Amino acid sequence: MKVLVFGKTGQVATELQRQADVISLGREHADLSNPKACADAILACDADVVINAAAYTAVDKAEEDEELATIINGEAPAAMASAAAKRGIPFLHVSTDYVFDGTGDQPWKTSDPVAPTNAYGRSKLAGENGVRASGGNHAILRTSWVFSAHGNNFVKTMLRLSESHTELNIVGDQVGGPTSAADIANALLVMAQAMVSGQTGGTYHFSGKPSASWAEFANEIFLQAGRPTKVSAIPTIDYPTPAARPLNSRLDCSTLVQDFGINAPDWKHALAAVLTDLGQKSAAPLFYEGKQL
Repeated sequence: MKVLVFGKTGQVATELQRQADVISLGREHADLSNPKACADAILACDADVVINAAAYTAVDKAEEDEELATIINGEAPAAMASAAAKRGIPFLHVSTDYVFDGTGDQPWKTSDPVAPTNAYGRSKLAGENGVRASGGNHAILRTSWVFSAHGNNFVKTMLRLSESHTELNIVGDQVGGPTSAADIANALLVMAQAMVSGQTGGTYHFSGKPSASWAEFANEIFLQAGRPTKVSAIPTIDYPTPAARPLNSRLDCSTLVQDFGINAPDWKHALAAVLTDLGQKSAAPLFYEGKQL
């Protein structure tokens, strides 16, 4: 299976390169602000499947730069999907829980109505709609709270802050599923192989379990890293940001299990692997549900 990946240095793109022999296109070869160039790259390549792991991910900055975010997250994936459809090859696209409004406390199903509350979410929804409109065999994989040993993410930020803080105020009323980039990459590759073999795609959810708040996520990071930093949970209203964040980012991943046999991963085990990768894993053994992490 010959895989063409859009993205080179991002978290998921990096993990795809670690897990498989893929053709990875960085910004120098495929600038997502130029959708036609992205489509041309697909038409000129002999890949069996395309995965788009690149995106405009600066959520707060998107509030003042929605036009560019929409080109990168909306128009580029649509152009890619159309080119893949022309070639008759599957196209897989990574999306986000931010397409929902974040209300309630039940996991979002793929069939639930979308209503993004910020520019980033709107730009990603535009991409989803464009991919679906391409008419080709596609899969949209919505995920949340991505972390890894690469790039900028919550785990690395918490480790950095714990170097100079004995106590941190972390939002405790936003709840979701932390998801490792390694698990996302693995899911995409499993889906890609199945789709190359003839399986039809669709829209799917994939996030770590169990659900947790950002404060609970931070506590687990410090526990596993052996850091004494204390976490105080605060409400979202006490931590204002330019872009509104959803309070409920829980995702129902059942259709992914049904169609591809991919189960929601345990994010605490994935966190242990990331901390080991970063050289930050505590030497003391930790246990979760009776199993050593």
